[in-house]
Order: sequence, then structure tokens, then C-alpha cells
Amino acid sequence: MRSLGLAALLAAGSPGGSSCLTSTTVLEPAGGRHTSVAPAKFAERGRKGGVYAYEQRYLGDDSRYAVVIDSKQSQLNRAEQALAQAIEDRHPLLSRVPHVRVTYERDGAAEHYYDLTLPHRVFDGHFRAGAIDGQPTTQTTAYRAIRDASPANARALLETSPVTLVFGGWDSSRRGRQGRWRSALVGEIVGFVSASRDQTGVLRKPEPGLRGGARVDPVGMQVNLGKKAMIETAERQQAELSPATYGEIVKAASAIKPGDAKSASALGLGGIPPTLDQLAGVACDTIIRTHVLSFATLRQMRFGAGIEGDAACRALLAALALNALARSDAELYLRANCDLVEAEVPKVRLDQRGGAFLDVEPLSIDAADLLLSEALAHAEKVADVVWSGLAMRVTGNPDIVSGAVGTDDNT
Repeated sequence: MRSLGLAALLAAGSPGGSSCLTSTTVLEPAGGRHTSVAPAKFAERGRKGGVYAYEQRYLGDDSRYAVVIDSKQSQLNRAEQALAQAIEDRHPLLSRVPHVRVTYERDGAAEHYYDLTLPHRVFDGHFRAGAIDGQPTTQTTAYRAIRDASPANARALLETSPVTLVFGGWDSSRRGRQGRWRSALVGEIVGFVSASRDQTGVLRKPEPGLRGGARVDPVGMQVNLGKKAMIETAERQQAELSPATYGEIVKAASAIKPGDAKSASALGLGGIPPTLDQLAGVACDTIIRTHVLSFATLRQMRFGAGIEGDAACRALLAALALNALARSDAELYLRANCDLVEAEVPKVRLDQRGGAFLDVEPLSIDAADLLLSEALAHAEKVADVVWSGLAMRVTGNPDIVSGAVGTDDNT
């Protein structure tokens, strides 16, 4: 098995090169195969509470039901977050990756947000609504160059927000010449589950069970307060309660009649008896994490650097994607009750066209850093690429901060 080097990325970035690089890893619950995992929850129209996403997939030659443990979008977000953390830690190499920052001032403190973590990357509304050196962002020459970038020449994006080229972005609010960049890197984690068949042999969609939830208050399983005490207790905490929660508590307390008392559970007082009202975990006999890096997608991009230079730019973007992948794969942090471990060494293969594949060694973080360093040095040499860290500073619109509310308040 050979290591993945710069030569392979340059070949894949040239016409006729590999279509994709695929990384597949078998995972298992950290507590053992006998334990269940908590899949991702999704909102369903017309239904309160979350649901699990089940899809029919093939496992080998068998058609099975699989539950989505981590979605494609979530996996991309984790890769982006891994890069953002390395940049925040001032990693000597990754801190050179061009990125865009918007800064808000809230309660006397500066808050920074980046294209690596905002949902629409460099085309996000927070950038478009802000200003650069007092001029509206969308009216500046630098930002217009980004918005005018196209697959025919994506140089402005490469040197300002390469994560938009790797993870995708859509300039959907623009009147014309909207930038549409599909993600070159995709991934997901799914778990295969057992399912019965009906009399015709069709698989029945699994129905998740329910698990119990409870809260024990050692002071008393039920704490009842009168009208005055309830309102005064809420007022003492008003600064820390969301406006919606505070309003609901006061409204309910105001309805308490003299001499009566009601449960103060809304204030976090008292216990909750065990009830089966939450989605239970799911037992999976096989859990698979898959990532695909599309060189075919990268080859649609040109950077005004000629055949050799454009291939170097594509190799640089591929190395950046692989670096994000190596870092995010090293952090199997998903959600509560979903701790996973790698059950075997990741299997990485490079498409060689015509049904042939080349097995390559999985990239460690150190190896991914070395590959990115070599790709950047080569792109600097043959394509005059400039990567020098923070590429654009945007001052956030203060009206946006004043109008921002938490999830609990957004009714």
C-alpha cells in the first residue's frame, strides 16, 4: 500500500485523472456492539419533536434499512470546524489558509465569525450585510471579485475563501451571475439495522422505541409555590431567563388564586417521574463512515494559471480537503449517547478509471499537514498562489446583533 503524495493529487487534478478518492471506516459503539446509539434527529412537517431518518441501502448484496447517524451536511460542518479550530489555535500552516471574518460588537465585547463556520460560507448574509472600511461589503471591489468568480476563473475565491470551493456555496440572493459551487467533499455516517419483512417480502420500516426520562430533586419531588413566591423567584432570575420563558412563568403565576400553589417545575424545581416520552437509541449491527473527495468536481475549476498551474491549484484544494478530513475523523464527537470508535483501519482508495482502484494509506494529521505544505509550496511556485491568512475583514451590521434572538425566543 502506497502513501498519498503530491504527485497523485497533481495527476488527479489533470485532465483524465482519477474521478474520486473514497475513505470508508467501520465504526462501533464505544460501549460495545450491544449498546445502542443516538442517531441524528430531524424535524418533520406537521409533527412535533424529532424523528430519525431511515433509508433503504445496500450492505453488500443485501437491501437493508439504514438510519442516518450523521448527515452529509453535519459531516461537512465538522470538517470545517476542525479547520477553524486549527486556525484559532494559530497552527503555523493552517493559519495561512485564506479566510473571511465578520466582527460584531455585543455588550462591549467583539464576536468573530468566519466563512469556515457560517452556513453560506463567503456568500453568507452576515458578510453581505456588513461593511469593509466603512463601505458596504457588496460594493467593494474585493468582494465583487469573489461574487464574479466562476469555474472559468476561480482565482479570487482560491485566494480569499478556498473553503467555499471545497465545501460548496451558493450566492442565492444575487440578482444575476449567482455563484453555485457544489461541495467537492461529502461524507456521512449510517448504521444498518435489523428489519422484518411483510408477507410479500418487502422490508418493514423500523419503528424506534421510546426511552424514559426522569429528574430527581433531593429537596422534594414536587415543589409548589404561590403566586407571589413564583413571580418573585422568576424576577430574581429574569436576567438569565429567556424573555419567552420568563413571560410564560409570570403568566402562569398570575393565574394562581389566593391560597393556592402550583408546581415550580418551569423554574427547574422539583422532580420529574420516569416517563417514556423520548426517542430511544437504535441498535446497529454495522456502522459505516464514508467520505468522497471528487476530483471530477475540482477539475471543472480553472484559475488563470495555465494547465500546470491550474492542476497545482486543484491539488492544493484537494490537500486542504484531506487535511480537514484527517482532523475531523480524529475527533469522533457527535452527540450525547453516540460515542463511537473505529473498529478497523480506514480503507482509502483512489479511482484509477476503468474499474481499477489504488489502495492508499489513510492520512494522519501529521501526514495531511505535510501534504498540504507541499501542495502550497508547489502552487506558489508554478501558479503564484498567495495564501497569507485572514484575507478580508468585515464589520458586522449592528442592527443584526440587536435583532438576534435565541432559539427559545424565536416564536
